[in-house]
Amino acid sequence: MDTVPISWFTGGRFAISSSLITGEKMSRILLGIICGLVFGAVDIAIMLPMSFPDKKAGITAAFIARFGIGFAIGAARLPWPGWAVGLCFGLLLSIPDAIITKAYAPIIGMGALGGVIVGVIIGRFGQ
Repeated sequence: MDTVPISWFTGGRFAISSSLITGEKMSRILLGIICGLVFGAVDIAIMLPMSFPDKKAGITAAFIARFGIGFAIGAARLPWPGWAVGLCFGLLLSIPDAIITKAYAPIIGMGALGGVIVGVIIGRFGQ
């Protein structure tokens, strides 16, 4: 089976969990997708006990925004430390949602914190 067409996505490796355990480098895009999915799931878990109008739409939008932060950090190649890239994208992609909902502190704070964590992970384990 020819794996060249998808090697840009996987970095030539198919063992996702072993890369994180052994400290090997893995594809930044794949790692960004994984981090975005986890970040989105954490944000959903935080939002589930809350009550607000149209909860389904709010949770869906929050998941997509947090997934987008992880993906953008993984796809970006900036000459900055990983935490700075994460902070930048976390803030830039969280501020519009905060302006619309007028819930500035929790949305921007969670986006900045999550962005920094994702940026550090991708900076450390991404290639």
